[in-house]
Amino acid sequence: MASQEVTAALASIESSSSQQNKPQLYNELLSKIVSTSSGDELAQNLICYLDSILSENVSIVVARPLLDSFVNVLRDLPAEIKIKVGQHAVTLLQSRSASVEEQDSNIREILADAYESQEEYIAAARTLQGIHLDSSQRLISDEAKIRMWIRIVRLYLEEDDTTSAESFLNRIKNLPSKIEDPELKLHFQLSQARILDARRRFLDASQEYFNVSLAVGVDENDRLQALSAAIICAVLAPAGPQRSRTLARLYKDDRATSVDEFGILEKMYLDRLLTPEEVAAFSKKLAPHQLAKTADGSTVLDKAVIEHNLVAASKLYENIKTDSLAAILGLQDSGDLTAAEKAEAYAAHMVEQGRLKGSIDQIEGVIYFDSGISGVGSTGTTGRNLRLWDAGVQGVAEDVERVAASVADAFPEFAASQMVH
Repeated sequence: MASQEVTAALASIESSSSQQNKPQLYNELLSKIVSTSSGDELAQNLICYLDSILSENVSIVVARPLLDSFVNVLRDLPAEIKIKVGQHAVTLLQSRSASVEEQDSNIREILADAYESQEEYIAAARTLQGIHLDSSQRLISDEAKIRMWIRIVRLYLEEDDTTSAESFLNRIKNLPSKIEDPELKLHFQLSQARILDARRRFLDASQEYFNVSLAVGVDENDRLQALSAAIICAVLAPAGPQRSRTLARLYKDDRATSVDEFGILEKMYLDRLLTPEEVAAFSKKLAPHQLAKTADGSTVLDKAVIEHNLVAASKLYENIKTDSLAAILGLQDSGDLTAAEKAEAYAAHMVEQGRLKGSIDQIEGVIYFDSGISGVGSTGTTGRNLRLWDAGVQGVAEDVERVAASVADAFPEFAASQMVH
């Protein structure tokens, strides 16, 4: 309940016959309320004040400047009072928001700030959604709309509500004008990456994170964080040529050695087998949605590692028994399927999708891997040996280059002198 003093003052103003003095009397009372009230009493007094200036007895012409003064007062109040009073103000303005759109917008932004400070991100997003951006009463630029929608997207992403976030991101995509402001463009790219990540479109997400890591004007730590996210998404993506290209691009980035994920990136890129210990350490860095169970009960990481190790095994063996492959992949008997049948199913699925070259002899329980080089040797052994030789030469060349770069960094004068000669 509002204090008796405020209630009496408002009744006196409302009954005053002089319409010209009402705005001054209301503003004087507002200043008095703020200077003499606090806590819950302040909130109740402001609510009572709002009820009075937005009543039918006060014309909209008088109410607008009074609301402007009220907005200036509301900005400096504690978050708890902003929320209590702001909620009431938004409710009152719903019936006449067309007449006071600017004031309604300002109050909603203040209320959203208060919600965000209390980590009530969904409430903040929904409050901002109520702002009329396609109004005929005031001209709002496309950049202002984008700025507002980006903020709403980021608020929804704080609560992992990707469906709502994506709907507002699509509004930005549908605008005829492009994003020119570098900061807004960066926020857009990052939001898009997070949505793709949550949707488990990991290759697309990796590309967007990588673009963010290259953006101009981004703090170096934020760049490396984006690069780490790009690597994580690439690791979680399904094995295949497209992921191999993504891994190659990330591995060859000079900054890759600076992030914790470089170890698993290197093994993935070089098609080396991953151990359970390495996978367990990597899983600790993943977000909850990246560890969610899939339809068959395994996680996205489990599936990605199994597929990677299957590809790695194809580089080591000409052929292999399905039960031996199951042991390499760490598969266990479960339900109606044996570990060998699971290994065969994984291999068959990847062969069918063109992500693995080979054939399966189900009667013998043997998987034959294709070397990928046709016309060399009747069994493909020569082709495989040539490929392994090429891979070895490439690995040595990369190691030499890395050592040379380290020497140049440690002894720049020596390196410079060698370049002269």
